[in-house]
Amino acid sequence: MTATDFFALFVKFFFLLTPPFVISVFLAVAQNYSPQEKASLALRITVATLLVSTVLLLCGGYIFSVFGITINAFRIGTGAILFLTSVSLVRGEDSALKVKGSLQSIAVVPMAIPITIGPATVGALVVYGGEIHGFVEWIASFCSIALAILCVGFLLWSSAYIEKAIGKNGLVVMSKLTGLILAALSSQMIFDGAKALLFT
Repeated sequence: MTATDFFALFVKFFFLLTPPFVISVFLAVAQNYSPQEKASLALRITVATLLVSTVLLLCGGYIFSVFGITINAFRIGTGAILFLTSVSLVRGEDSALKVKGSLQSIAVVPMAIPITIGPATVGALVVYGGEIHGFVEWIASFCSIALAILCVGFLLWSSAYIEKAIGKNGLVVMSKLTGLILAALSSQMIFDGAKALLFT
């Protein structure tokens, strides 16, 4: 994996994690928490997201072999789900959630899954995990994806400052821009999967 590939994978998964949407939900969920509790919740979400992503990346190839699904067929399905996600972000659907529970419980569900790692991200991780060849490539891919997750975790940790800097309207605009980028990614995934199925 070249440095360009590393950076491209980082950017792809950073946007797949939809940081503006996750920050909006985080702010709604943690609005009554103290700064220390918010920092603890951000850390727990980051760790949970990292662990789940690692498992999905490791099991990608096995999932395809067990269920007899081709990577290209799964890529088309993932692209379709990603497109629906992008439509929700562009439309600016309400992200407020009424969540009850301890910091430990909400950090995993719903914040890590399915808010941060939604169906589209799960599909992308499984597809990419199935395409990795060799230990060195897996380590490089893992580091790139882990870096994207850590960046999102840092944004959650500093979400209060981000909200003060750009306001709620700024987060809405960023969510819409993220949706447009995800729409482009979904179209490319569907096109690549369909082309591979039709011409191989």
